[in-house]
Order: sequence, then structure tokens, then C-alpha cells
Amino acid sequence: MGKLFNKINKGFSRLFRILLFILSAFLIIYFFPKSGKFKYSFENGRPWQSENLYAPFDFAIKKSSDEINSEIEDVKLNTPLFFEIDTTSKTNSEKRITKRFKELNDDTLFINYKNVDLEIIKKYSVKIINDVYNTGLLDENFDFNKNQTISILLDNKQIKLTDFDLLIKPESLLLFINNKILEYDTEIYKSEIISVVFDLVAPNLSFNESLSVKALEESESKISPNRGFIEKETLIISKGEIVEGEKLNILESLKREYEVNDGSFSDIYLIVTAYSLLVILSLLMIVLFIRKFEKEIYENNNRIAFVYFNITLIILITTWVIDFNSNYVYIIPLCIIPLLFKAFFDSRIAFFIHSVTIMLLGFVVPNSYEFIFLNIIAGVVTILTSDNIYKRANLFIAVAQITFVYMLAYFSFYVIHEGSIENLPMFNFLLFILCGLLTLFIYPLIYIYEKLFGLVSDVSLLELSDTNSKLMKELSDKAPGTFHHSLNVANLAEACANKINANALLSRVGALHHDIGKINNPSYFIENQLSEQNPHDKLNSEKSVGIIKDHVKDGVNIAKNAGLPERIIDFIRTHHGTNLISYFYSKHLDEDGVKSKDEFCYDGPKPFSIEMALVMMCDSVEAATKSLDKPDNSKIDNFVETIIDKQIEEDQFVDCELTFKNISTIKSVLKEKLKNIYHVRIEYPKNSN
Repeated sequence: MGKLFNKINKGFSRLFRILLFILSAFLIIYFFPKSGKFKYSFENGRPWQSENLYAPFDFAIKKSSDEINSEIEDVKLNTPLFFEIDTTSKTNSEKRITKRFKELNDDTLFINYKNVDLEIIKKYSVKIINDVYNTGLLDENFDFNKNQTISILLDNKQIKLTDFDLLIKPESLLLFINNKILEYDTEIYKSEIISVVFDLVAPNLSFNESLSVKALEESESKISPNRGFIEKETLIISKGEIVEGEKLNILESLKREYEVNDGSFSDIYLIVTAYSLLVILSLLMIVLFIRKFEKEIYENNNRIAFVYFNITLIILITTWVIDFNSNYVYIIPLCIIPLLFKAFFDSRIAFFIHSVTIMLLGFVVPNSYEFIFLNIIAGVVTILTSDNIYKRANLFIAVAQITFVYMLAYFSFYVIHEGSIENLPMFNFLLFILCGLLTLFIYPLIYIYEKLFGLVSDVSLLELSDTNSKLMKELSDKAPGTFHHSLNVANLAEACANKINANALLSRVGALHHDIGKINNPSYFIENQLSEQNPHDKLNSEKSVGIIKDHVKDGVNIAKNAGLPERIIDFIRTHHGTNLISYFYSKHLDEDGVKSKDEFCYDGPKPFSIEMALVMMCDSVEAATKSLDKPDNSKIDNFVETIIDKQIEEDQFVDCELTFKNISTIKSVLKEKLKNIYHVRIEYPKNSN
């Protein structure tokens, strides 16, 4: 029945992985562009590396965005802006000036203009006011180009064309009057004339915005996006020819034609099929890589779902940004991918998944070679510099280095393409800085993923390594001997892990928690027995071995209730593997027992990771060496060799990837550490004299 259940469970797991694969592939393909892709790669100023290129179909030579913008500016300058002229302003001013000077001739007012020739003031005031109206006085200080063409309308009919710079703004009216006073040589009456003109003149030109906008839109609509035409079979560029100038424009026009969804030369269904094959092959490569090198991840549904989810999510985000505005592609924090996979898995998986994901994105981003190069380099730097990201300073340093590498590589590409730094777009450097800041979001993201997928990162492991946690305090209070033993095992396991490049933090946390099941019956374990009386003396061997074996099951239950992740609970399950409980088996034999030897073995499973195997070795060695009488160098060396060799003979490490070199290194570390613990002096050679 158990075998049938396992078969069904494996079948469902396999089906779940297949469905995840199909769903991820479908989403990626669905959001991928449905247009053709230009198969040639070229760069400004570099030789054409491919064979002679002939036009595969008729196409137009597109103007560059700079050319179109320049034409738009010319059109804006040459398309007249319309102003309505108000003729009543001049008539009203004439009436008001006549009235003003009539009043000035009144005896009661004349006193203010003693010794002043009013006729001269009136004459030149009238002339200057007429000059103002003939030139045109605006009703606002408009900020148009000084060479902008202006059309002056009267009753919707054009009566005059002029330049904007020739019209009078309200702010420049005083300057205009001063210039006219100089021109008419009437400076002795300057203040009087200015006073009269300012008081009597009124704007006579108002902007007709609706008519001006309509005219400009009509002119811009006539701008052609093309500036030439290439017929099919025309030679575009020869092999070895430098890509520059007109050749570059033609190639970019041809590339744009390929990227447009045009049924005249591309088959949408064929393109989707081709993209589907590439996406499926890429995802398949990732799956096969994980299956070969990290089978533990492949067989864990949560972990494989985590892989598919992140690959799909980053591709969907990138395609969305490209659709919105491809200029913002470098704001996407793609280096979160290697950071995440390194935090939860290892560097090898992180680099492979990041590389394949970036290559997939190369099909949707502009300047794909530049994009792939920048992000592969940034990914390598991320993996090399992001050790121990649970330390805040390390993450900030890593992000700073990633941002610097992005900027440096982008600067190099720009100089290679353009040959100068005159028009270097500083905006992209700001995008790289924002990308770095977004990468710092890795901390909350790790926490979210831990809850969603049941994963464990180094950040969580650091929290679990705290001996002041509630669970560790309970172990210290109820089973102080076991707590001290666990600390020693943790120190030994961490030292060994560092030497063989295993996960030292994971080893330490696993070792700290491996014996928490002894909380339930602490007095039945020798390290917690304060008196010489042993409760096992009152029990037969079967009951004793049941209590001993139960500390593994109890530990698993306690760990689950405390919310410990499965990755740590596995250390509790495997720290004894299927080892024989030899003391009680011997006691059973002395009691003339007939029980099977298997009933005196732990239920397993055997360690299935290097870190679990380390904890098993350190646990056995640390516990056993306490029974040594007057330990010395040779006793400790022999004891370590004997215990570990026995575990090897009993096939306890067949499910993990320990090598003989690893085992030899572990033995050396354990011998050295145990000698330090027991203060064994170094034996110096005796003097032969």
C-alpha cells in the first residue's frame, strides 16, 4: 500500500511540474512580440561581418528620429501663428489723445505744463502711437521663437506676414518708445511723451490659439517619415564595408521593417511557432540542468515552482516595460534573479538561470547584444560579490559594485558606437542608479518568497542561529546537557563546512536544532543525567530503544509546531540516519532477545546533503569522545577514524555528494578541534641526545 501511495504521489508531482512548465512557456510566448526579428547584427562604425546583403523586398528608407524632430522644428518655425488685429484700439487711442490735449489747453490744467510746447508733445505722441499700432502690440509676453512667422488677420483674412521678433511685447514697449524718441530727436519731451503714450496706447494683437494649433497639426501631418526607397534585390551593403552614414540608415530602416507586424513579408503563426520553440528549449535547458546537478530542487514542487515563477515574472515585467517605453529597460533590477537564486540555492544555479533568462530577453529588447553583455557581466559580479547578504553592509557594497559595472560597461559601449562622449545620455546613468536602489528590495522579497514557497535563505538561517530564541532557551532549561552538546556539534559542523566550502550557516543551524526532541524526555539521555541512577536500568532494551528513537519523531513534531522550515527539520530526521543503537542491541542480546537487528536501528532517512552528513559525523564524534578516558592525540585520532569509517561502511553517506577528499578534510578538522576542546598538548619529538 505504501509503495502504491508513493507511486501516486510521484505521479502527481511529475504532473505538477509538467503543468508548471506548460504554464510558464505559454505566458512567456503570449507576451513575447509577434513580429519578425532582423537576423543580422551591426554597429555604427564597425565593418559589416556578414555576406553581401541585398534587399529582400521593397522598403522605404526611414528618417531618423533626429531628422524628423529637426523637420518638425522647421515646420513649427515656418507655419504662421495667427494673431487677430483689433482696429478699434487705434481709433479709441486717437479719440483719447484729442480729448487729453483739449483738457491740457484748459487754464486750470495748463499750469502743470508751463513752458511746454503741447503741440510738439501731441504731434510726436500721435506719431509714436501710430508706430506702435503699425508694428503691432501684443496683449501678452508670448515666448515664441524670434524668427517665428506671424500671420496678422483682420476679419479672418490675412493682411500681413511678419516675424515674431518684430512685434512689440508689453515688456518691451518702453524700449520701443525710447527708440522712437531718439529717432525723432525729441528727448527734451521724453518723460511727457512716455507718460502720454503709456496712458493712451492699448494692445491691438491677440493670439488665435485654435487656428494656430490647427495649422501646425496640418503642416506636421505632411511630414513624410521616409526619405527614399529601396527596391528588391538592390545591394544594400557589401561584406567588410563600414556601417555608417547612409548605409546605417538603410540597415536600420530594414531592421524596423522586420520588427513591424506586416503580413506582406512575415507569417505571424510561423513567428509564434519559432518563438515557442526557443522558449521551450530555454526552459527545458534550465529544467535539465537542475535535474542533473540539483535533483533535490527538481523533485521539490515548491522549489521548482519558485524557479518557474521568477523566470516568468521577470520576462513579463521586461516585456511590459519595453511596450511602455524601451528607453527604461535599464531600470529593471535583473540582478535580483542571481541574488534570489544564490540566497536560496547556490551560485551555479543562480548563474545558469540568470544567463538563460537574459538570453531569452535578448529577443525582445533593443540593442540585444549590448543588453545581454551588460547583464551577463552584472550577473557575474552579483554572484561574486554577494556572499553573506544577510549582512546589510555586504548587500549595499554588492549593489554599489553592480551599479558601477553597469555604468562602466555602458560607457564603453557608447564610446565604441559613437566614437566620442559629447552626447553621452546622462539619463541612462540615472536609470542604473534607480536599478541599484530597486535591487535593495531583495530583503522584503526574500521574506515574501520564504512564506510563499516555504524556502530558507541565509537571512532566516542567521535568525535561527540565535541561541536566545524561544526554542533554544527551552532546550537549555529542560536539557542543559543536550544544549551544550548541540553547541559543540554546531561549532564542529561550522568549522568542517568552511573547510570543504559547504553551507556553514546551514550546518550550524541544523546542528543547533538536531536534538530538540530530547526536550520531552531529557533524563533518558546520558548528557542530562545529574545522578548516577540511569532510568534505563528499570526498563528492558525494547522500551529503552523506543524512547531513544522517539527523540527524532518528537524533534520533528516540536520543530513543526515552532514553525521551523523543512530544510532544518531534515537535519532532525537524518542526524542518526539508519545507524544501529548498539548499546541497547548488545543489552538485548545479553537478555537472550530474539528481536530483529533492524528494530534497534533508527528509522532514517540517511543524510541527503553534505551539510546533513556533516552534522551526523560531528554529532557521533562529539558524543562518543566524551567517553574517552584521558584523551590524547592518538586516542582522538583513532576514535575519529573509527567512528566515521564505520558510518561509511554502513552506507550512511550514499545519498549525498561527499567525496573522499571531503571526508579526509572533515576528519582532520574534527581531530584538531577535539584536541583543542580537550586541551591535548602537542607531542614534541624527544631529544635524541
